Amino acid sequence: MKLNLLCSALFLSSVFITNPVNAKETSGLAHAKKVSVSADAYQGFIYPNQAQNAISLSFDDARFSQIDVGLPLLNKLGVKATFYVVPNAVEERLSGWQQAVKSGHEIANHTANHVCSGNFEWLRQKGLGLEQLDLAWLAEDMAIGNRYIEEKLGVTVTGFAYPCGHTFVGQGTQTQSYVPLVAQKFTVGRTWNDETGNNPNYVDMAQVAAVRMDGMSFEQLKEQIEFMRVNNSWIVLAGHEVGKGDWYTVDAKVLEQLIGYLNDPKNGFWLDTVANVADYIEQKRKLTQ
Repeated sequence: MKLNLLCSALFLSSVFITNPVNAKETSGLAHAKKVSVSADAYQGFIYPNQAQNAISLSFDDARFSQIDVGLPLLNKLGVKATFYVVPNAVEERLSGWQQAVKSGHEIANHTANHVCSGNFEWLRQKGLGLEQLDLAWLAEDMAIGNRYIEEKLGVTVTGFAYPCGHTFVGQGTQTQSYVPLVAQKFTVGRTWNDETGNNPNYVDMAQVAAVRMDGMSFEQLKEQIEFMRVNNSWIVLAGHEVGKGDWYTVDAKVLEQLIGYLNDPKNGFWLDTVANVADYIEQKRKLTQ
């Protein structure tokens, strides 16, 4: 994996880092120059306890293993995580999710029906797909999720995760982003399967990048995290099942190793929920405006 990351970095450098060019002679660069901002505007950030980076653990779909395996482990280690839930799955383990709230974990919205692109066969079999939906349908699906969480778990929802990381409805020239909808209804919107951390001075809270932790060894996760630590980034990790399993499972032993690494003060991380980190960043940004 280290070689792959190095190759990627070298490729990007070769494509995007070039010798200075006269903007008058290159219309593309002249156009880009109109929107450029000094890199100094986005440098440096101070977290609690002088941590170098913030990091958040998040889990999607309210899978049963999150209650049966994940929560006991997190509680044993004294770590708070963010769970993006769907009503039907919560209902199957309602008492467990009520206990998760009491334990201080963040519960957030993942819609009621978890609709992604219709390219997923399990959605095609249901006749669903973002390509066939509109913003009004999605707004109601989010509202159903919020109402359920508030009624059954007593939580006022502030966070949202885009199912499958997809942020659109419609097809072709009729495609629309639903990021503005999320920005209207939630404090934070988290994506999925990204390749970067979040610059705390720059990140759009409606599109917080998250990288996968499913199906990875501790060594792979550590390497990924270290690669993304540039410029005091906030790194959001996202998983699904917890235990021992497939490509959509965070191995429980790996998760315990990871938390031990993140909680070691000498490694320089502040570990907290997505909501708590986002609130802290927003407060700090307001002070510098």
